[in-house]
Amino acid sequence: MTRPGLPLVTRRLFVGGLATAPLLLGASARAAEAKTIAALFAGSTTDRGFMQAGFQGLRTAAESAGARFTFTEGVKPEKDLLVEALRSLARTKPDLVVAHGGQNNAAAQLVAAEFPDVLFAVTQGNVTGANLASYEVLQEDSAFLAGALAAWTTKTGVVGHMSGIRVTPGLKGRAAYANGVAHADSKVRLLTNFSGNQDDNALSKKVAAAMIDKGADIIFTMLNAGRTGAIDACREKGVKQIGNVGDWVATTPDVFIGSAIADSGLALGNAVTDLAASRFQPGTVKKIGLEQPAAVRLSAAASVPDDVRARLASLAAAIVAHRVTVSTDWTGEEFPTPA
Repeated sequence: MTRPGLPLVTRRLFVGGLATAPLLLGASARAAEAKTIAALFAGSTTDRGFMQAGFQGLRTAAESAGARFTFTEGVKPEKDLLVEALRSLARTKPDLVVAHGGQNNAAAQLVAAEFPDVLFAVTQGNVTGANLASYEVLQEDSAFLAGALAAWTTKTGVVGHMSGIRVTPGLKGRAAYANGVAHADSKVRLLTNFSGNQDDNALSKKVAAAMIDKGADIIFTMLNAGRTGAIDACREKGVKQIGNVGDWVATTPDVFIGSAIADSGLALGNAVTDLAASRFQPGTVKKIGLEQPAAVRLSAAASVPDDVRARLASLAAAIVAHRVTVSTDWTGEEFPTPA
């Protein structure tokens, strides 16, 4: 039973495993002028990570703005598949098509040019066009702080980083974390790995265990559904982890010493609210960083010493004041994915 005033979400399965929700309709969205949004998620909207944060941002903003939306999820992050999924959404002629994640940069730029009468947005993207804008939550800001936290709390002098696919936001986040480690303590050794999959728990557990065997006692995970495998490895070995996107300290306090919060849902939500308020600006990249702590901040566990907390707060203030630059460039040796 649906309570009055609450949105209703239904789903149906498409050929190839794509799942589409045909309608979310708030009470105020029944008006004829309600905006329509079609969103693409190259992953699962229940992954407890990046995709779920985006979906929650979409749902909240759509309900607040009185907008309707459809969404497609479960698309593999491959350009041809993303292009076809975006085309399918654009053919329905919504007011806005939103592609969640920088892996959609090339596909969105191509499809936006094919549908000049439809507005497009990419979250965590850096592409623009006559009808295309990008919205980016600067996860590198909180990732840099995560690197400092790891360097200032490691007991072994070895810390890790794990991610899946090599998309621009992930590479920037890894670079910022690496540079945060070096900024805090240049003697700390970093092990960093892109396994090729954000959601494979068996693989992430194997990578985490291999890093732990090489001395890592804190691992920064930039994963989606595959984070559970890394959590299991850390819990079994008594190693701490730093999460990303949401507040993993609050949900899994026995494993997480910190979390580099970067609520990508606010990027997607801002695109929707900008559309509803007639302030959507194609040709621009809208950036959201530490100056908006509701979106970007570092959460630290109660076990983090007070002096480290103070140093982190000082570092965050220096970043906001542009006294410290968060570099998203990094080159170095990568940790091999175990066979």
